[in-house]
Amino acid sequence: MTNIHSSAAEMAAALSKNETTSVELTKLHLDQISKVDGKVHAFLHVDTEGALAQAAEVDAKRASGEQISPLAGVPLALKDVLTQKGIPTTAGSKILEGWRPPYDSTVVSKLKAAGVVILGKTNMDEFAMGSSTENSAYGTTQNPWDLSRIPGGSGGGSAAALASFQAPLAIGSDTGGSIRQPAALTGTVGVKPTYGGVSRYGVIAYSSSLDQIGPCARTVLDTALLHEVIAGHDERDSTSINAPVPQVVAAAKKLDVKGMKIGVIKELNGAGFQAGVIERFNESLDLLVANGAEIVEVSCPNFEYALAAYYLIAPSEASSNLARFDSMRYGLRVGDDGKRGAEEVMSITREAGFGKEVKRRIILGTYALSSGYYDAFYGSAQKVRTLVKQDFDAAFQMADVLVSPVTPTTAFKIGEKSDDPVAMYLSDIATIPVNMAGIGGMSLPCGLAAEDGLPVGFQIMSPVMQDDRMYRVGATLEAALVSKWGKPILANVPDLGGK
Repeated sequence: MTNIHSSAAEMAAALSKNETTSVELTKLHLDQISKVDGKVHAFLHVDTEGALAQAAEVDAKRASGEQISPLAGVPLALKDVLTQKGIPTTAGSKILEGWRPPYDSTVVSKLKAAGVVILGKTNMDEFAMGSSTENSAYGTTQNPWDLSRIPGGSGGGSAAALASFQAPLAIGSDTGGSIRQPAALTGTVGVKPTYGGVSRYGVIAYSSSLDQIGPCARTVLDTALLHEVIAGHDERDSTSINAPVPQVVAAAKKLDVKGMKIGVIKELNGAGFQAGVIERFNESLDLLVANGAEIVEVSCPNFEYALAAYYLIAPSEASSNLARFDSMRYGLRVGDDGKRGAEEVMSITREAGFGKEVKRRIILGTYALSSGYYDAFYGSAQKVRTLVKQDFDAAFQMADVLVSPVTPTTAFKIGEKSDDPVAMYLSDIATIPVNMAGIGGMSLPCGLAAEDGLPVGFQIMSPVMQDDRMYRVGATLEAALVSKWGKPILANVPDLGGK
């Protein structure tokens, strides 16, 4: 029987066999949202009327015999960083409160064309700047595993929606780990595709050379199915890669890693990582070996500098991108009393509309780009970025994919690191290099840490436009882990009153 605990693939199969309807599935998830989201706060906006209308349209097409996509009728939660025509879109910021875009992002257009039902917009760190979803102007999202803990960020809303069974699919954005880190901390699956593999048109920009939209789900296969829906070349995005989409669904169904070389990155395994995280990671390596893979150690010495370089490049691009929020064209406008000049109104508006973390990064980025400092800071950071990419290139000469833990620790307590930005930034130490190099990265759950019983994420990295490799390894490891556990990891999530 299909229910909220079913996978997206199972829901799609039930729909194709007429065992359920999209309207029934959508109502089921809307009901779950009404029961549990008051505790989790995964959603910023639930589009009940629109979702039911989309579902009814899919049911009508199916009834008429029209050819529709495999995921048609399956519900999805959308991170509030993507524009959706007529739907409130805030990027988690007060400066965009009440804005309803006049157009759809390319990803939303693809979802609609595929008949995927969009339930609503999920909470996020403001402008995707954060690792905990505590920086949202609309309140913190709680981790369904422990409501006193963060769900990760910036896409904590999408990850929490999956883990609390409010949606079987979700979309996230990943600038330095904002898909993979929340996935790791909530026991879900998240993928950052190759940069340029999914269009960024209609995405509210944080750092344009690093931002990437990607699929999130509860299984590797579900993530692959969504990946193929949203991927592909887009002429409206100048960074979009004009190449065939990797065959990720076929790879996720292969369940075979015999003869593959798995490279363990020495610099992302050991010192500074929680003991329970390393324990689960090493157990996963053993399972891959048992399934025929070969483990090799690789060294990426310049990863030591990746975090510092990222926090110069990303804020620099953010300071430029966020200059468009000037109170003149759209969004918040404060202080316009008819007497103040444009610059003063702009200053008052930006002071009121941007949160603390966004201001911190704008100031840092503006300083790094300022006259006399550009070469010393931004220019040097870009040179480090090149070295990080070269490290990846050399490592991929020795291995088919690279692996590491996703995060140094499991989910921390809400408020624990909010006054220490450097400690917060260190949460992304293992994910940032992937964005710096533009390669693909996946997080999948590999168990619960012994110290606290919270999820641990296993990261798989693949070369540019070879995203199918991480799906092949991820699906094989997932099957081995579920066989070992006897049930999916999310079967252990506490009952929030909606199960």
